[in-house]
Amino acid sequence: MSLKPKIALLSVFVTAGLLVAPAAQAVGSTAAGTTVDGRTVDPRPSTAKLAFELHKLALLSHGKIRVSEIGRSNQGRPVWAARVGHGKTRIQYVTQQHGDEPLGTPAALEFLRKVGVGHSAWAQKLLAKVTVDIVVRANPDGHEHDWRYNHDPKATPEYGEKGKGYDINRYHDPAVAPEDNPATEAGLIQRRNAAFKPDIMVDYHMQGRYRDADGREITASTMWPTHPGVKPSDVDFAKQIAVVVRRSIDGNGGYVSQYPGGDYQGIARNGYGLLGNGSVLIELSLIPEREQAQIQDALASMLAIAQAAADGSVRKVDPADAEAIPPRGPALPGTVEEGDEAA
Repeated sequence: MSLKPKIALLSVFVTAGLLVAPAAQAVGSTAAGTTVDGRTVDPRPSTAKLAFELHKLALLSHGKIRVSEIGRSNQGRPVWAARVGHGKTRIQYVTQQHGDEPLGTPAALEFLRKVGVGHSAWAQKLLAKVTVDIVVRANPDGHEHDWRYNHDPKATPEYGEKGKGYDINRYHDPAVAPEDNPATEAGLIQRRNAAFKPDIMVDYHMQGRYRDADGREITASTMWPTHPGVKPSDVDFAKQIAVVVRRSIDGNGGYVSQYPGGDYQGIARNGYGLLGNGSVLIELSLIPEREQAQIQDALASMLAIAQAAADGSVRKVDPADAEAIPPRGPALPGTVEEGDEAA
């Protein structure tokens, strides 16, 4: 982009107030918990704001962040992907397959801001080792309707709701070609994954509120592929990633459990595990008073996975340590069990 168009676009951002840094707030000063790096992050950016923020970050990165539309939802909304880095190790993050599970999406924006904008030595070293591709809000229709599924009134799905739509995270079966996938947005993720060929694939969701056996509240859960057809070496790699996830979120003040997931091959962590990805699920708990902290925890996991992949430390983790992650216990009394059941 030449200088004049850049200046014109920057003036648009300034006019819209999107380049004005928010005033730093003290930790714990917001109704939804701590801030994210001193900023209160929008936990549910609109479809328009998401597009605006992605393109703003691409501009501010001076080309380091590459934003592209990978397709359209059933209602014609763009599904965006952003790529940053040029290293050999390839990592893919997917957020918001379920429209009413939003917090991975603002974490993805913050990840792009952290590693793609500016010229810190740490970020430059990281991006020389890894390439990170993010499908940012895989289900824009579900987001707009504030429901789990995509939007397909003609749907009579095995997984989903008749007359409403498909549960996107049940339609990643490697045996089903993207062009034959009834869940449009799942097909878009399949195509992106096949073209990118990631070493690591991490899928961000949300769940209800749960506790462990001792009554301590769980803030996030993680799980690796459980389909019996996934190669043991790929399961071990996913377990190594899960340990990195646990350490990063626990170290940030959260508390990670295992997720009691199913083994159906259409679930993303199983489907992409069958394709040889180090495939991991992360479920952020729905804790309204800790919402900003949940975004911060998701960001911490994204950064930790990228760093551990870049420096090779992920491969030095003992996969057996994953089995020491505590199991998820019962739902907190008075809360509704939500989220990606058996994901």
